[in-house]
Amino acid sequence: MNPELRLEVAQGIATITFDRPRLRNAINLAMWEMMPEIMATVTRDSSVRAVVFRGAGERAFASGADISEFERVRMDPTSVQAYNKTVDAAIDAILACPKPTVAMIYGYCVGGGMGLAMAMDLRFAADTARFGIPAARLGIIYGLKATRILVHLVGPARAKEILFSGRTFDAQEAAEMGFVNRVLPAGALHAYTLDFLRKVTSNAPLSIRGAKTIIDGVVSEDFRTEEIRELILESFDSQDYREGVRAFLEKRSPRFEGR
Repeated sequence: MNPELRLEVAQGIATITFDRPRLRNAINLAMWEMMPEIMATVTRDSSVRAVVFRGAGERAFASGADISEFERVRMDPTSVQAYNKTVDAAIDAILACPKPTVAMIYGYCVGGGMGLAMAMDLRFAADTARFGIPAARLGIIYGLKATRILVHLVGPARAKEILFSGRTFDAQEAAEMGFVNRVLPAGALHAYTLDFLRKVTSNAPLSIRGAKTIIDGVVSEDFRTEEIRELILESFDSQDYREGVRAFLEKRSPRFEGR
């Protein structure tokens, strides 16, 4: 396991940490390459009910891709194509995770860091967080996959403003444009995120997976009606459905097992 991309699991919550605080948690090629494997691990682990991503410390979630290695890993069209394919695979792995994913954002969330955060289901930010996509100031074009998600989140006009200007903006503006779900004082963000995820993990995993599948299908316009109907019927034939009904009638908290 790469010490710069750490995975820890506790009480049903997997925490994935970008751990390069001296470089504001910039994502290098090795970290992009590891992401599909890490996401496969948390997907397979039945004890994991939710996933939270964060940067080490409170200076940055991720300050983007590691520009210091660009002259080596993005030096010509061939290497750029390979690099972009690796980044897309990392983003796809996060998007494909059937479990709820949350970005817990302190400090800088810039460029590729924003691309990672956008791939997650929810984004909670400290009031000190800063966002931006400086691609236009580096002479590159932001990727299709991340740009598509950005448009879905903030709309085409806001997306153009962000990409054309390359400017940074604060957490309050990010919330106003719909990029983040919640803005919290920095000292309250960690506790709020874990409390939210504990509520999520106490709910029925099949219900969460079904809701995520339907919503993602609507957004991507890859809406497979028959598949959704089967998923809904499956939930009514599950052990968790029977447990939920019994718990309601017996006036107690349900104990869901994802079956």
